[in-house]
Amino acid sequence: MSLSEKLLNKQITASIAADCTELMDGQVAAKSGISGLALKATYGVVKGIDADYIPGAIQRLLPEAIAALDPLWEEGLQAGDPVAHLTQNCDRTADTLLGVTDAKIQRVKNGLICSSYSKLRKSVKGDIVAAVPGLAQIIGKHANA
Repeated sequence: MSLSEKLLNKQITASIAADCTELMDGQVAAKSGISGLALKATYGVVKGIDADYIPGAIQRLLPEAIAALDPLWEEGLQAGDPVAHLTQNCDRTADTLLGVTDAKIQRVKNGLICSSYSKLRKSVKGDIVAAVPGLAQIIGKHANA
């Protein structure tokens, strides 16, 4: 059974989104310096729009993200530990996830959103790479439940 088949039902995606939101909250809270303050302020504004905004956005991205990660997960299964495989290949995992958001943003017709994403895209890969071990653990927890 593929990762997508295991994980893509509403109850599981809601739980994954909640876990990923906690992961993001922790990563943002750990940021320091001027850029950290700016990120915390921006993240706070987004969360202030609606308490369910972040988990909802994650939940909307999950079908495409999980489908994109499926081949990497399968490689990990073949190697014996898919969680470790995603973590050991964190750059590739991050690029796979960013490919999902890149494709999604190409469908957006709002110039402000596209230009904002373009500016953030250049600096966000390191943050995603840093999040991969936590994300891999989340996926593993739900895939093996």
